[in-house]
Amino acid sequence: MAKTSSKDLGTQPIGKLLIKQAVPASIGILVMSLNILVDTIFVGNWIGSTAIAAINVVLPVSFFIAALGMAIGIGGSSIISRALGADNMPKALKTFGNQITLTFLFTVSFAIFGLYFVDTLIPAFGGKGTIFDPAKTYYEIILYGVPVLGFVMMGNTVIRAEGNPKFAMYAMLIPSVGNLVLDYIFINIMDFGMAGAAWASTGSYIVSFIFILWYFLSKNSELKINLSHFKLEKTIIAEIGSLGFVTLARQAVVSVTFLLVNNALYKFGGETSVTVYAIVGRLSMFALFPIYGITQGFIPIAGFNFGSDQHDRVKEVIYTAIKYATILAAVVFILLMVFPEVITKWFTTDVDVINVTPTNMRWAFAAVPILALQLIGAAYFQAVGKAVPALILTLTRQAIFFIPLMYIMPIYLGEFGIWMSFPISDVLSTIVTWFFLRREIRLKLNRNTR
Repeated sequence: MAKTSSKDLGTQPIGKLLIKQAVPASIGILVMSLNILVDTIFVGNWIGSTAIAAINVVLPVSFFIAALGMAIGIGGSSIISRALGADNMPKALKTFGNQITLTFLFTVSFAIFGLYFVDTLIPAFGGKGTIFDPAKTYYEIILYGVPVLGFVMMGNTVIRAEGNPKFAMYAMLIPSVGNLVLDYIFINIMDFGMAGAAWASTGSYIVSFIFILWYFLSKNSELKINLSHFKLEKTIIAEIGSLGFVTLARQAVVSVTFLLVNNALYKFGGETSVTVYAIVGRLSMFALFPIYGITQGFIPIAGFNFGSDQHDRVKEVIYTAIKYATILAAVVFILLMVFPEVITKWFTTDVDVINVTPTNMRWAFAAVPILALQLIGAAYFQAVGKAVPALILTLTRQAIFFIPLMYIMPIYLGEFGIWMSFPISDVLSTIVTWFFLRREIRLKLNRNTR
C-alpha cells in the first residue's frame, strides 16, 4: 500500500481515498477486537469465568485513563488535519508537541490516583464477592501500563491525521498480536493466572509505544518537533480541550455505564449476569469494527477538506462513509443474530452463562446497522472543530438515553429491561444525530459548496 501524504486527502477521489484510509483502520480495529475476544476466551478457559467478570470490572478505570490519551490525540489531530489542509505547518507542530506534554501530565496523574484508591474503586465498579481478588490483581498491574497506552492512543490518531493509515494500522496490530503471544506464555505455560493476563496486556502496550516512537523519529512522519513545541500554549490547549473533551466525555460515560450495568446486573442475576455483560462488552468492538474503521478513515478526510474549504468533498465523504459502514455493519449483525450460541461457547463452559447469553446478545446488538449514521455523524462535528454539537451527539446514545432507560425499564421488565435499553437508545440517538447532520449539510455545506 502506497504512502498517502496529507495533500492527497484533498485531491484523490473520495471513494478510493476513504477505502485507502478506512481499510487499514478497520483491519487494525478488527485485529484489536479479535485480540480482546481471544484474550477473553483464553482467560475464561485457562483461569475461569470469574476472571472474565474481574477484567470487565477493571476496564472502566483503565479505559478512562487510556481515553485521556485518545481524547488529547483526537482533539489535537482535528487541529493538525485542518492545519495541514490550510498549509499551516507551524500550528501542526506546536499542536503535536502540546499533545505529548498533556498526555504525560494527565495519564501519569490519573494512574497514580487510580492506584491509591484501588480498594474503593474496584467494589464501586462491581468487583464484589469472589470477583474482588482477581480484579485487584489485574487492576494494579494494568494501571502501570495505562500511561504508555495513553501515548499509544494519542500517537495513533496523529499518524492517521498525517494521512498514513498503514502505520496507524501497524501500531494497532503490534499490541494485539503481542498480547496473545504473551497471554499464551504467561497464562498457559508459566501459569501466572490473572497477573499473567495483566502483564501480557502491559507488555504489549510497551512494544506498541516503541513502534510509534520509531515512526515519529523516522522519515515517514512530516511532524518533526523540537523542545520549543512541548511548551504549553493556552490557545492550543483550549482547542485541544474543547474537542478532546468530546472523546473524554464519551469514554467517561462508557466507564459510568459499565459501573451502573455491572451493579444492576449483579443485583438481578449475580456473577452470572455480570459475566454475560462482560462477554457482550467484548463483542461490542467486534460488532462495530466496520463503523469504527470507516469513522477513523473519515475523520482526517473531513477535517482536511473542511480546513481547505472543499465542502463538496466533505459532503461526499459523509454520504460515502455512512453507506459503506452500514453495509459492513449489516454483515456483522447477521453473524451475531445467527450464531450467538456458538459465539458464547467460545468464551466459557459455564452452563448458566451459556444458557442466558445468546438471547441477551441478540437484544444488545439488535440496532447495530443503523449506528453507522450516529457514530459518523458525531465524528463529523468533531473532525471540523465543532465541539458543542459533537459533545451533544456523543452523549445521546449512552448518557441521555441508555442510562435513564436502564433505570426505568427494569421497573416493568426486570433484568430484560436492561438488555432492551441497548437497541432503544441506539435508535433514539440515531434519529437525533440525523436531525443535526441534515441541518449542518443544508445550512453549511450546501451553501458553501464550490
